[in-house]
Amino acid sequence: MVRAKEKTIDLTKEQDTKTEHLQLESDSTMSQSMALLLAIACGMAVANIYYAHPLLDALSSDFSINHSTIGIVITITQICYALGLLFLVPLGDLLNHRRLIFGQMLMIIIALVIVGFAPSKVVFFIGIATVGMLATVTQTLVAYASTLSSPAERGHIVGLVTSGVVIGILLARTFSGILTDLGGWRSVYLTSAALMLIMVSLLYRKLPDVEFKRSSLSYPKLLRSVLLLFAQERILRIRGVLALLIFTAFSIVWTSLVLPLSAPPYSLSHTAIGAFGLAGVAGALAAARAGRLADRGLGQRTTGIALILLLASWLVMSLISYSLLALVIGVILLDLAVQAVHVTNQSIIFTVRPEARSRLTAAYMIFYSIGSATGSIASTNIYENFGWNGVCLLGASVSALALLFWAITLHLTEQIGKK
Repeated sequence: MVRAKEKTIDLTKEQDTKTEHLQLESDSTMSQSMALLLAIACGMAVANIYYAHPLLDALSSDFSINHSTIGIVITITQICYALGLLFLVPLGDLLNHRRLIFGQMLMIIIALVIVGFAPSKVVFFIGIATVGMLATVTQTLVAYASTLSSPAERGHIVGLVTSGVVIGILLARTFSGILTDLGGWRSVYLTSAALMLIMVSLLYRKLPDVEFKRSSLSYPKLLRSVLLLFAQERILRIRGVLALLIFTAFSIVWTSLVLPLSAPPYSLSHTAIGAFGLAGVAGALAAARAGRLADRGLGQRTTGIALILLLASWLVMSLISYSLLALVIGVILLDLAVQAVHVTNQSIIFTVRPEARSRLTAAYMIFYSIGSATGSIASTNIYENFGWNGVCLLGASVSALALLFWAITLHLTEQIGKK
C-alpha cells in the first residue's frame, strides 16, 4: 500500500515536471513587441560605450590628450567590456536573469552620471571603464531572449535583438553628435542616464520573471567552465576568431572616421559626423534577415557573401577624397556585412550548449571586445602616420584575412552551420 502511494507520488511529480516543461515550451514563443523592447534596451545599453567615437576630438581638447593616443578612450572601454563579459555575463546561468538585468542597468546609470560630471581625465577614465564593464548587460539580454524563444524562431529573435545592438552602436554617433553641438559632450552621458532610467522602469513592468534551469556550478567553477568552452567547442573558436576580425574592421573605420571628417577640407560638425551612423543603420537593417537564413541552414553561405562585401566596402570607402557619397555607400556595405556575420555567428553557437547560453555569449563576445579594442587603438595610430588611405589598407587587410580564415575552416564547420 505504501509502495503504491510512493509510485502515485512519483507519477504525480513526473506529470508535474512534464507539465512545467510543456508550459515552458509553450511560453517560449516570444512576441514581436517583447523582442522589440529587448532590442531597444540592448541598443541603449551598448550605445553608452560608443558615444565617445565622434567626441574624440572634443575629449582630446578638454582633457589634453594627443590625437595619436585618443583612441585609448575606446580601447579602455572595450577592455573593461571584455572583463564584464568574463565576470558578469556568465552569472546569467547562475542567477535570476531579471534581477541581474535590473541590477546592472541601475549601476550603469550611476556610472554615466559620474562620467557626465567628471572633473578630470582620471575620473572620466574610471567612469567610462565602469560603463564599459556594466554595458555587458546587453549580452545578458541577448542570451535571455534566446532562452525565451523557441528553437524554430531562435535565429530570427536573436537577429532582431542583435540588430538592436548594432543599431544602438551606430545611432550612438548620431545621438552624441547632435547633443554635443547643443550642450557639450557631458550632456550626452547625462541624457543617456535619464533615458536608461526610463528603460529600467519599462522593463520592470514588461519583462517576464521566468525561472529556467540554472547551473549547479559555483561561481568560480562557472568562470572556469567559460574557459573550458574555448577548448571543448571548435565552432566557438572558429566563429570567435571571425568575430574578432570583423569587429576589428568595424572598429577601425568607426574610431578613425571622425578625424578626416572633422579636419579640412570637410570640417564637419559633430552632428554631421554623427549622421554617418544613420548610413550604418541602413546596412544593419538590411542584414536583419541573416538570422532567418541561419535558421534555414544557410549560415555558411551568408557568412561567405557578407565577408566578400566587407572586403569590397574598403575599396569604396577609400574614395572619400572624391566623394562623401562613396563613404556613405562603403559604410552601408561594411555594417551590413558585419551584422550579417555577427547574427549568423550567434545563431550557430547558441545551438551548441543550450544550457550554457550565457557562458557561450560571454566566451564569444570576448573575441568581439578584443577585436574592437585592437581596431580602435590601431586605427588612430595608422591615421596619424599614414592618413585615411592607410586606415583603408589596414581595414582591407583585416577583412581579407577574415575571408581567408572562413574559406580555410569552411569544411570544419559547414555541417554545424546547417543545423
